[in-house]
Amino acid sequence: MPTRRVFITSGAALGVSAASLPLFAQTPARPNPMPDALRKALERDPNAPVLGNPNGNITLVEFFDYNCQYCRKMLGTVQKLISSDPQLRVVYREWPVFGEGSEFAAKASLASLRQQKYWPFHAAMLGMKDRAVEATVLRVARQVGLDEKRLRADMERPEVTAHIDTSFQLADHIGLAGTPSFIAGDEVVFGEMPLKEMTDLIARARKTLGVT
Repeated sequence: MPTRRVFITSGAALGVSAASLPLFAQTPARPNPMPDALRKALERDPNAPVLGNPNGNITLVEFFDYNCQYCRKMLGTVQKLISSDPQLRVVYREWPVFGEGSEFAAKASLASLRQQKYWPFHAAMLGMKDRAVEATVLRVARQVGLDEKRLRADMERPEVTAHIDTSFQLADHIGLAGTPSFIAGDEVVFGEMPLKEMTDLIARARKTLGVT
């Protein structure tokens, strides 16, 4: 799958009207920087899982779906990226665009946070060969030691629904092309990428934001 790189040049964050956003600062280095309100919505949503260093100096946001074959291929790359960069925060946005099974998987994954098993469940889900549907999702949940009854109850919590709704609204607002989509700095990259391209994306984001 070819990658597509674009820059975020406009947009209101969730719950913030376009009229209330600050004007974009026009500079040679950043002619169209991302508005602070949008960056906050993407990077600091308390309902979004964070892996890597929660206090890291740069944030990568990934929009993904458990039934996306390219998201599955990117699992190892993202793991290597986290391992190689101790200052990287990775924010996961569950964006179930491939139907009912994907939505069930996303809700189960978010619910697994309450049992402190998001990472093993996330990795196992992206590592499986079967399509994510209710039966396969629950099979993986049992394999990683999740309490199924508690998981089902937590899947209906309002913060789970809020996360998924927010993902759709942000993705629509930004105009994401599909999964996986990665956002760092003012840049969006869509598609499967090698580790070197991911590392370069993070380096450009640090340069854009003046992070050392």
